[in-house]
Amino acid sequence: MRRLALATALSLALPLAAQAADYKIDPGHISVFFSADHIGYSKVYGLFRSVSGNFSFDEANMTAAKAKIMIKAESIDTNDKARDDHLRSPDFFNAKEFPDITFESVRIEKTGDKSGKLHGNLTLLGQTKPMTLDVTFNKLAPHPVPRYNKIETIGFSARGTLKRTDWGMKYAVPAVSDDIPLIIEVEGHKQ
Repeated sequence: MRRLALATALSLALPLAAQAADYKIDPGHISVFFSADHIGYSKVYGLFRSVSGNFSFDEANMTAAKAKIMIKAESIDTNDKARDDHLRSPDFFNAKEFPDITFESVRIEKTGDKSGKLHGNLTLLGQTKPMTLDVTFNKLAPHPVPRYNKIETIGFSARGTLKRTDWGMKYAVPAVSDDIPLIIEVEGHKQ
């Protein structure tokens, strides 16, 4: 009886382990932007219009977070139809044969109170290779806008560089830059 009482007392005295919460990406609040140097004249900026995904996150144990992002290659938009059609062609994203671009996390390395390196695998043009993003945890709180009904919402910013030839996208290198800077802003709602 004493052992049972002691075990019960110890279990009540120890803090409960926090659990990671699951979040679904808010499609209205995710932006995946990129830029490319165009023959030294200027930089072309673009984005992907169809992005979805989910992640799990525990503020007390950020290194246990997991993420999966799916992008539709055909949703590329650089504000020029002819260029976008070319980017969807086999010269670049080959969107008909490889319609999906995915990033799935493998691990997180904490670099500060609200920052880390998100290591994962990027699948592009049918090839999966490692990629790392610098991530900043922005905020976790009930959403203040009435239509969101105070749902727990979380936000992150991520930055990285994609070396496109690593995935076999060699067209027009070096006239069009090989290193493509990425800017990702994302909000998710608790599931």
